[in-house]
Amino acid sequence: MQAFEVADVLEERKRRAEAYREFLRVPSVSCGIYHLAAGSNDPQKPHTEDEVYYVLEGEATIHVDSDDRPVRPGSVVFVETGVEHRFHSIEKDLTVLVVFAPARGSRR
Repeated sequence: MQAFEVADVLEERKRRAEAYREFLRVPSVSCGIYHLAAGSNDPQKPHTEDEVYYVLEGEATIHVDSDDRPVRPGSVVFVETGVEHRFHSIEKDLTVLVVFAPARGSRR
């Protein structure tokens, strides 16, 4: 078994000053914490894997393909492989649990 405390992952991400901190990686899935400060720009590009976002804290809008949707703690968003997406209008610091399937970067 692998088990993690989100608080520990959040602290490690902050300590390392990383926007994205991966904490689990096996061939079929990877998980990480993604953080964007209020007012910042999300630089991500489409990924080669399916992706699920679970908003832990903050408020923003996510743009997926041609749709925009506000997100807040508890929001869950699925993004298919290769689809344009990004967070914008980040009103409050945004922290998101990210799940990639298969593992992030494994289809490059």
